[in-house]
Amino acid sequence: MMKRLIQLFFIILGGTLGFVYIPMIIMLLNFGNNMPAWLQSPYTGAVLGCIIFFLLTYWFVDSAVSAIKRAEEKIIKAPVTDVLFGTIGLVFGLIVAFLIQIPLRYLNIYVISTVLPLFVYIFLGYFGFQVGFKKRDELINLFHISARVKDKKKDNEDGQSSGKMLKILDTSVIIDGRIADICQTGFLEGILVIPRFVLEELQHIADSSDALKRNRGRRGLDILNRIQKELPVKVDIYEGDFEEVAEVDSKLVKLAKAVSGIVVTNDFNLNKVCELQGVDVLNINDLANAVKPVVLPGEELKVQVIKDGKEQNQGVGYLDDGTMIVVEEGHRYISKTIDVIVTSVLQTSAGRMIFAKPKLMEQAL
Repeated sequence: MMKRLIQLFFIILGGTLGFVYIPMIIMLLNFGNNMPAWLQSPYTGAVLGCIIFFLLTYWFVDSAVSAIKRAEEKIIKAPVTDVLFGTIGLVFGLIVAFLIQIPLRYLNIYVISTVLPLFVYIFLGYFGFQVGFKKRDELINLFHISARVKDKKKDNEDGQSSGKMLKILDTSVIIDGRIADICQTGFLEGILVIPRFVLEELQHIADSSDALKRNRGRRGLDILNRIQKELPVKVDIYEGDFEEVAEVDSKLVKLAKAVSGIVVTNDFNLNKVCELQGVDVLNINDLANAVKPVVLPGEELKVQVIKDGKEQNQGVGYLDDGTMIVVEEGHRYISKTIDVIVTSVLQTSAGRMIFAKPKLMEQAL
């Protein structure tokens, strides 16, 4: 059946071309004076065109049928979203091509007004199909996330914009686990976006042969499960990917730019990259440092010296919240609890360090 349809199509095409062009060819070659009038008729040209194209179909009709069947099988096996977004992209490409070729029709140059629009249709149709097909996941998630943001803003009682509602989680902050506690307290508003490529990285870590990495990856997956099932926050899984980018951190930055979201992390380097590229970022370490009790130079603390410091004669201890204290001349007090006097405090996105010296030394001076 398909073979007959292709032959019928080319017979009609050949008849049309023969009706229009064969009489013109006869006139250009000056055969008209030596030929009967009925051979110069357009209808005779149409018949000749049908016969010529019908004979030509025997050369390629089988190949054309095989190509059409292969294309049909691929379309049937493809997911409906692939076909849908590819078709939408094709339609948009053809619309743009139609708008472009309108002014070309008013030019008197045959090649530009007749041939060029054909190439414009082919190129923009193919380009639109490829864009719609390859960007389908990003378009689906962008529409889905945007709808969630609109619903969130609509629910806002004062009717005003609630700011950037999308919080994009990176791998480090999921493994850290404190994000679940922050969400439980209600301090983090909006929609939590977990990209698919972050989940893949977590799964890769959870399947690692290294026991420490494997435990960290499984902890991250448990945290995500807790956030989704137990906490009163909305979670969206972003299915798209940026195949041209290899690094997960770079993908997070591109995603944040695409959806105008905020990256949530405790990675110091990612924090700096986001700041350099103008992407808003929430650093969990910054939040932890902000809520720690303020320690000022001159205050007295009680600390247990645990180990040697990097510099000679230094000792290192920790407060209950994990803050490191570097004690000058603390080497001699290892494994002892002593009173110290704070001399200075160094606070960064990577954490906070307190420098102190033993109170006994201060009294001796």
